Amino acid sequence: MSSNIRIEKVCQYCGTNFIAKTTVTRYCSHTCNKRAYKLEQRNLKISYAKQAIQSFGEGQYQPINNPVYLTVKEASAILKCSAKMVYFLINTGRLKAINLSVRKTRIKLLDLALIY
Repeated sequence: MSSNIRIEKVCQYCGTNFIAKTTVTRYCSHTCNKRAYKLEQRNLKISYAKQAIQSFGEGQYQPINNPVYLTVKEASAILKCSAKMVYFLINTGRLKAINLSVRKTRIKLLDLALIY
């Protein structure tokens, strides 16, 4: 079905006046439509990146409820260094740790406090 509707509208991207053949037309041309879509996608990616940065900053330092032993990840968060650095401190003997298995290394909170 074709329609004989002709509506004068303003392009939402470039702001020029044009005659629309349907009531839902938003842009004057396919070029403006593509550019508006790309701009929307760019803004969406930027907003996702900002949300990721905020969530990373909030989740980075979680409060620890006074545990006796810490994992390497928790110790690295307290020392504000990488997990590799914590393992280096353990291997050089500057930090005492208990190795329960291959992937379970625990550090006593008091031993961690002695580094400072």
